[in-house]
Order: sequence, then structure tokens, then C-alpha cells
Amino acid sequence: MDQLGALSAFVHAAEARSFTEAGRRLELSSSAIGKAVTRLEERLGVRLFHRSTRAITLTAEGALFLERCHRIFAELEVAERELTQAAGNPQGKLRISLPQLGMRLMPHLIAFQQAYPAVELELDFSDRLVNVIEEGFDAVMRIGEVQDSRLMMRRLNGFSHRLVATPDYLARRGEPTVPADLAAHACLHYRYPSSGKLDAWPLFAGDKYLNLDLPQTAVTNAVDPLLAMAEAGQGIACLPDFIVAEAIEQRRLVPLLDGHIRDRRTLSILWPSSRQPLPKIKAFVDFIAARLASSSS
Repeated sequence: MDQLGALSAFVHAAEARSFTEAGRRLELSSSAIGKAVTRLEERLGVRLFHRSTRAITLTAEGALFLERCHRIFAELEVAERELTQAAGNPQGKLRISLPQLGMRLMPHLIAFQQAYPAVELELDFSDRLVNVIEEGFDAVMRIGEVQDSRLMMRRLNGFSHRLVATPDYLARRGEPTVPADLAAHACLHYRYPSSGKLDAWPLFAGDKYLNLDLPQTAVTNAVDPLLAMAEAGQGIACLPDFIVAEAIEQRRLVPLLDGHIRDRRTLSILWPSSRQPLPKIKAFVDFIAARLASSSS
């Protein structure tokens, strides 16, 4: 009996508390089960069972080994299920980690749900740098360059930032014509929850980056409150272009200092590397990439 067969014999014997019952379940003789367990004990160098003429009971070492064996067989079951799914349609739970501004991608995520109803989405919105493999995520969206040999990557349509304010605010406070004018304005900032740092406004004079000490009229660690304050006329905000595009088109917000902003952020989907990604992961990556590409055209 091979090693996996011996483990199976041990698990069935431990659960049934009987070599005879384990043999019946595995369609083997009780003698074959007993011999397999004995060889396993000899190889491990420990006794797994206390034996009597009437019953067998686990030793302390046997109980610990049984727990480990349950984990091994659970992993095998998951592996078999994944391989079965790889030959079929996208299905099963899909754990995705997204940055907080990924909340603005909800229309695309809902569309994915509607297109693939057999996939169960579990979404985690956070700006912290999650460990994709150790935390059990199927895929993550990340902003910026990422280098991890354990992960596959597909670049999505990126985004830029724009400074915006309402026409009413500009009528009251005046429109800044050069970056230095911002010192006299109410500036609304985003703070990264993970690092506590402010997201620097990408202001330039020619090729020179301007590290300006701007007023901090309000600071938030989420994008939606920042947009709400800007649309309420509370000041000037620096927000991703895809978030303010509709408000600019409808003239609720006015873009400012476009000629002084040089900024392009990359957005990528990453997932654990393998020769054959599961259908649910491939479907998600292809779907989101296509949706973001079409929304920018």
C-alpha cells in the first residue's frame, strides 16, 4: 500500500475506532489495514494507536497526526475540485482585494456578477498591501508598479488626477492660474489609511515637480467624502479622472491647472501564478480589462 493509501487506512481506522470497519469502508481486509498502520508507525517512529482485543484508541501522537491528515485530505479535495473547475465554467468563490477607490468600479463588478452568476464574489476594499498568497486572495487590484515573481499580472487602463472645484466656489474665491495660487485656497486632501501619508498633488512647472505646502482645509482617508466636499463647494480636490469625469461633463465641477499636472497611475490585476489559471480568475481578469478599456474610449 502506498503512502497515501496508508494515510487513508489510518484515518478510516481512527474515525471508526476499528480496523475491521475501516477495511469494510475501503474494501480491504482488517489485516491489510492493520499492516498498513503498523508500517506507518514504523516509518514515523511513534505509536499511533493503543490496541486491545476489543478496541483501538488514538495515542496523543495519533490524535495530532490525525488532525494533520485531515488537513492533507482537505487540501487534496480542494485541488481536485479546482482541477475539475479548470475544465468547466467559471464558478465558486472569488476573493478579490481592491484599493478603496475600487469602490468606484462597482458598476463593473456588478456587471461581472450578472454575467457569471455561478461565481461568488468576496470583495475586500483596502489600501493596505495585502499578501495575495498567504491571505488566500484569488486576485488583487493594485495601483503602481508591482514586482512579485509569485504573481501573474495584467495591466489595466490606468488613470490620471485632476484638480476640480465647483463654479460657485470659484466665483467666491477666484480661479487659480498658477500652482502658487493654491496657497490662498481651501484644499481638500486624501490621506492613505495604510501609511498615514497625504497623497501629493502632482503639480509641475515645466519639468520641475513642485513640492508645495498646501493648506489642509480637510483631509479624508476615503475618496467618496472628498468628492462630496468638492461638489458641495468646500474647496479644491485632487481626484482620479474617472471619478470626476461625469461631474466635469455636467459642469458640476470645473477642472483647474491641467497644464501643470503630470500624472499617470498604473492599475493592474495580479493573481497567483500557475500554468492554467482557474476559469473564474481568467473570466474576471478578461471581463474587467475589457470593461475598463471600453469605458475610456
